[in-house]
Amino acid sequence: MQNQYVLRDVASPHFRAPAQDTSDEALIDLIADGDKRAMQVLYARHNVRVYRFILRLTGNQSLAEDLVSEVFLDVWRQAEAFESKSQVSTWLLAIARYKALSALRRRTDEHLDDHMAATIEDTADSPETVVHNKDRSIIVQKCLTQLSPAHREVIDLVYYHEKSVDEVARIVGVPAATVKTRMFYARSKMADLLKQSGVNAF
Repeated sequence: MQNQYVLRDVASPHFRAPAQDTSDEALIDLIADGDKRAMQVLYARHNVRVYRFILRLTGNQSLAEDLVSEVFLDVWRQAEAFESKSQVSTWLLAIARYKALSALRRRTDEHLDDHMAATIEDTADSPETVVHNKDRSIIVQKCLTQLSPAHREVIDLVYYHEKSVDEVARIVGVPAATVKTRMFYARSKMADLLKQSGVNAF
């Protein structure tokens, strides 16, 4: 019964810390106490971002959807273990990355990236149509698929998730210096790919 009051308070717009304004860290504390409403708020806040990150790593929509569910199930189970040394979003992406890479290892087609790039090449509109269609985002996405997984995830985390070098290092599990090196080569490669596609800058 007490839990119901907690849920109602969190959902109330007059509560001193409305759910939609509650920090991610506070939501994790509530989730650790079994608060399902807090779990819903955290999911609503981050599920799209986590989905897009996994999708860029795997290139598989149905797999990405499945893994998003697994990520948040892990959050529900492991909320008590969260250490506030990093942001909650950084923690979520680290879980998502681990699950995405584990899923890829389980798959027999280890050359998923090559297949993915080939598929996109075959189904995409002509370069002229793409340029005139939806600004440059389509071209950028296409070029991203041609990077190595290590370079793609660094670009993704820095540009799409606005993570710092240190945060990327925590998510990926490598030294910050390695992240900087990967960023250098990834940006150089992306610049070449974008130039070939008619986009001047990245």
